Amino acid sequence: MAGNSVKSVAKAVSEFQYPWRDKLTKYKDELSKGVWGYWHLGAWKPLGISARRRARLRKEVMLAGEDWPYDPERKAMRTKRKGHKCDRISAEKRANTAELMKKMPQMLADYRKRKWEKKMNEEDAAAKKTT
Repeated sequence: MAGNSVKSVAKAVSEFQYPWRDKLTKYKDELSKGVWGYWHLGAWKPLGISARRRARLRKEVMLAGEDWPYDPERKAMRTKRKGHKCDRISAEKRANTAELMKKMPQMLADYRKRKWEKKMNEEDAAAKKTT
């Protein structure tokens, strides 16, 4: 009785721990089909190897220092920032306002000069009309 249980445990351990190269050759076709499964003739087919065993095989291969080519390529990182836009750009707005306030005296002088020139042109045009 004890001999049978020892044999069954030994068999289970040996089945579970056979070398990863054999596992890799056995499941090569399944692993190349995708991570979760694949579409075949309009129907979704799960992989022939479970995710747990796939992860264990991947871990064994990586620990052995080999390359694992069956992972999908990673997507680009999300660049959109969280939060309100007005909160992010308020500092930029304050800096821009400070720059404009430094230019304000010159801007006012230019405005007054334009208004004065416009007024003078209108007066000259009115004087020419009356003459």
